[in-house]
Amino acid sequence: MKAFKIFTYVFTLTILFTSCAIVKPGEVGVRKYLGRLRGNIINPGPAFINPFTTSLVKIPTRTVNREVKLNLPSKEGLNVNAEISILYHVKQEKTIDIINEAGANFERVLILSTFRSAAADVCAKFYAKDMHSGKRAQIEQEIKDKMIALLENRGFVIEAILLKSITLPSGLYAAIEAKLRAEQQAQQMEFVLQREKKEADRKRIEAEGIRDAQRIIKEGITEGNIEWRSLEVLKEIATSPNAKLIITDGKTPVLINGDE
Repeated sequence: MKAFKIFTYVFTLTILFTSCAIVKPGEVGVRKYLGRLRGNIINPGPAFINPFTTSLVKIPTRTVNREVKLNLPSKEGLNVNAEISILYHVKQEKTIDIINEAGANFERVLILSTFRSAAADVCAKFYAKDMHSGKRAQIEQEIKDKMIALLENRGFVIEAILLKSITLPSGLYAAIEAKLRAEQQAQQMEFVLQREKKEADRKRIEAEGIRDAQRIIKEGITEGNIEWRSLEVLKEIATSPNAKLIITDGKTPVLINGDE
């Protein structure tokens, strides 16, 4: 009799524990009664179920970060090892439809299969070096857009596709580095040529200035100017208080001697 009471007590506690489930923050629950979904969506908190006939299916509605490693084809036919993150979340109001159509393992059935197809289609349009350069953002956006189109009205929000790690074939790395060195050398040579061209332009402008100045001076040396300047000099000498001997023909004065 005592053993029966202990059994009844343990059985009752077991029923109580198994009949209460907890839905955590960032997820929702749906009751499955004898294999069929039943009732409304259960928000975070405690949920009571019949453990003999009902189970609780939990679906995360928070942002999920799913990291995937795969080989991506390139436009030139190379295989590029990539590690990519998929950020997505489930629309709460679509939870029951998702479970009915894809089951609780919806991530493998829909998200990952759609991503692999979209990533392969998009990357096949780009060269391998593009995945390692400034076109990464464009590749990420195109994969995201293609996934959104494929999963339209299925209850998922694709937040972002992030190319975290790209491993190119070793020979391609060497080719890219050689190309970068060649581009740097070409840029340096272009800089030197531009500098020399500017220096040549400067010297040409300077020579043109000297030539123009000499032409102006030459054009200004006329007989009339010489006579006028000679008269000015003669006048200055005549008004000087110093004693001097001047020989002149009236045009060009010549100072023979002068006392200071």
